[in-house]
Amino acid sequence: MTDSQESAVSARPSLGARIGRISFLVVAGIVVIAVAAAFFVTWTIQRSFPQTSGTVELDGLKAEVTVQRDDRGIPTITADSTDDLFYAEGFVHAQDRFFEMDFRRHVTAGRVAEMFGESQAATDAFLRTLGWRTVAEAEVEAMDDTTRGYYEAYADGVNAYLATRSGAELSLEYAVLGIQNPDYAPEPWEPADSVAWLKAMAWDLRGNIEDETERSLLAAELKAGADEAGEAVDTGEVLAKLYPDYPFDENPVIVPKISTVPALDTGAEPAAYTPSESDGEIQQATTTIEWQETSSVIEAASELVGDVGEGIGSNSWVVSGDLTETGMPLLANDPHLGASLPSVWYQVQLKCSTVNDACPFDVGGFSFSGLPGIVIGHNQHVAWGFTNLTTDVTDLYVERVVGDEYWRDGALVPLEQSTETIKVAGGEDIELTIRSTVHGPIISGLTDDFTAIADDPEPALAEGTEAPAAPPVGQDDAEYAVSLRWTALDPGTTATAIFALSTAQDFDDFRYAASLFDVPAQNLIYADTEGNIGYQTPGRLPIRGAGDGWMPQPGWDSSYDWTGYIPFDELPVSYNPTSGYIVTANNAIVTDDYAFFLSRDWDYGYRAARIAHLIERRAAAAPLTAQDMRDIQMDDEMWIGTQLATAMADVDVSRADVQSAVDLLLPWDGQNTVSSPAAAYANVLWSNLVQNIFGEREQPLPIDGQGRLFTVVADMLDDPTDPLWSNPQIDVDGMEAMLALSAEEAYDELVTLQGDVPTRWNWGDLHAITLTSDTLGTSGIAPVEALFNRGPYPVGGGASVVNATGWELGVSYATTTVPSMRMVIDLSDFDASTWNHLTGASGHAFHEHYTDQTADWTVGLQKPWAYSAKAVDASEVDTLILSPTG
Repeated sequence: MTDSQESAVSARPSLGARIGRISFLVVAGIVVIAVAAAFFVTWTIQRSFPQTSGTVELDGLKAEVTVQRDDRGIPTITADSTDDLFYAEGFVHAQDRFFEMDFRRHVTAGRVAEMFGESQAATDAFLRTLGWRTVAEAEVEAMDDTTRGYYEAYADGVNAYLATRSGAELSLEYAVLGIQNPDYAPEPWEPADSVAWLKAMAWDLRGNIEDETERSLLAAELKAGADEAGEAVDTGEVLAKLYPDYPFDENPVIVPKISTVPALDTGAEPAAYTPSESDGEIQQATTTIEWQETSSVIEAASELVGDVGEGIGSNSWVVSGDLTETGMPLLANDPHLGASLPSVWYQVQLKCSTVNDACPFDVGGFSFSGLPGIVIGHNQHVAWGFTNLTTDVTDLYVERVVGDEYWRDGALVPLEQSTETIKVAGGEDIELTIRSTVHGPIISGLTDDFTAIADDPEPALAEGTEAPAAPPVGQDDAEYAVSLRWTALDPGTTATAIFALSTAQDFDDFRYAASLFDVPAQNLIYADTEGNIGYQTPGRLPIRGAGDGWMPQPGWDSSYDWTGYIPFDELPVSYNPTSGYIVTANNAIVTDDYAFFLSRDWDYGYRAARIAHLIERRAAAAPLTAQDMRDIQMDDEMWIGTQLATAMADVDVSRADVQSAVDLLLPWDGQNTVSSPAAAYANVLWSNLVQNIFGEREQPLPIDGQGRLFTVVADMLDDPTDPLWSNPQIDVDGMEAMLALSAEEAYDELVTLQGDVPTRWNWGDLHAITLTSDTLGTSGIAPVEALFNRGPYPVGGGASVVNATGWELGVSYATTTVPSMRMVIDLSDFDASTWNHLTGASGHAFHEHYTDQTADWTVGLQKPWAYSAKAVDASEVDTLILSPTG
């Protein structure tokens, strides 16, 4: 080898060096690709983030509007006119939440499959049959010019934002959706899109339809089981035991004494019900996204809108200045709804630059994205809050149908019918025929539960129902169907009430607004800067004929029809009660000696009793403060847990390891705190006990409604001879054996979940909440879900606890329903009032305000929110000027 060859060889990189260089180049290439991909993803994500400072010129504005945002991204909107004010609210809502708004309007119109595919076609058919969008259109048509103008201005503001952006510029969801459904583009916003969301909220708070359905199916199952065994069963007695009356002797009513107040001239009667006809079309679409499967259409509808699940309800209370440190009222509210991401609420302030008759708004609080105005909050004089009224405003009717007719008082009358088209993107159109009776739409054939009632209705019919008159010869081929009577399917005035509440100046104004707030029926509490407190039952509450709506009623007999609505001036009201406070927590409004029937399906009052107790106890020790109100909102006492702890002290547990768990209950204060081992064990013990008593039977009994079960099981604990303590299916005989078995199973379950050292157990991780996007968060595609979902977050509280974080017995301990927001309004200083809600102001994944309030929410930390002009200016972080074009 020559010198030159040797030199060349020595200069050539070694094999290891060459591999290293190749590896470096490969890694460098991967890094470049990864950086480019990350840049693309980041750019795609951030391109939808809203502009929150500077100036934006918009067609349609009359004058400049100022949008000031604080450190949580919460906007305060100030305008010279109502048109500009609501225009700007629409623009700002669309900036932060347009995908949520777009999805909501597809839900309420029964057009979800248009976005997400064939899996939603059956749900669309159910929602379209209910006809929310049709009712909303009728409500818009019936509005006064001023109110309609607010909705039109709001729609103009939304559309002004849509004119500036499209696709992924609107929201990250559209980028993902575009992969599967590239032809989809949002339509312009319309006033009916806004109003229809009130129907969805009414569905979320719809009352006792699930209980009525459950009782109906259980009655049929009990009868079938008894017939098969050749035995007799008193279904009425069984149902009465499982669905006991409200415990009036133990838990409070909202209005123990109805106040005498001046009669209110509402000026209008509720609209009469007319079965709706629609000639609109529904479009449905298919994508390759697989949505979470549900066992029934009604459950699927609840996934989209909101489920009347464990914990749906709310707390609110107001205390007089006679009991407070400042000498002025304090008002607290925390509505309990299904957990959602983003939060169902949107926090905002709406201010006229000069408050006068032409522009009367100076109001702050919680709104819904897609809906103009403020739903809960305060203006410069008045504060108000809501909880679900829990009155019975839904009834099921069993109809006898013959072809296109149905029986009515011995004669056949025609069904109302309409046909609509459900479009399926990438699939075939579906023709939907909607049939209605005088009571409402026929919903059997659309859901398994309602169809089951129609298949065997006789055991489910209200006790004492007369058999239908025999049909004439030749017309004896009648079939049963189930129709729904529901106040929300009648055009109403809630869409107007929102603005009346926002501008109320005194209790008379507040009551007038309440008279318009017909659906969903809510408990309305009140306080003002003059020191007054009050309560008003609003709502369109039916007066029934022969039945009470506890079970389905015969549609062929008009004596079971609704005969009208309770006159507003005869609804319960309380003004400055001598107690100095008013508590509403979905408990009974009045005692049963009230002149009108309201419901038999109240919440059982454990939250209300606890709140009243804490108010009285704290007020006896010292004047109440706003911090006292916040502390009460976070009270975690589990009433049934304390009863179980007492009962378990007398139970002989044979296993030492199980006894070590039972011993946790002896010193326990009953608080379901995040770090508590005793709370973890008490809740798992409760779950196993309920399933062993009711679920693990040859004929399973319902285990939903933990407040109801508190009452049932507490009565059983007082009666060791109750036959339900024995269950041959699990070889248990008697109360002590049932408690001992449940204690052992609870221990074994917790060992599996959290290890075999009881002192290391904790309730917070067991009960954690995972915030799940209502749409792509349940797509079934893990990387997509990871983009939008957040958590889990450890959570305290529990079902039928003041800190009402609900969970599903027999399913999971994870939190599913929540105090969706918390507020404490201080009438002595609105700037000192405190607020928090579940997620954050933004609906944009990865935005800094997407979930920036969640950590505070988990521990009950509320922060002040500037209201006065000086305080708003001081808290300002970003200012956006919306300016007329040119």
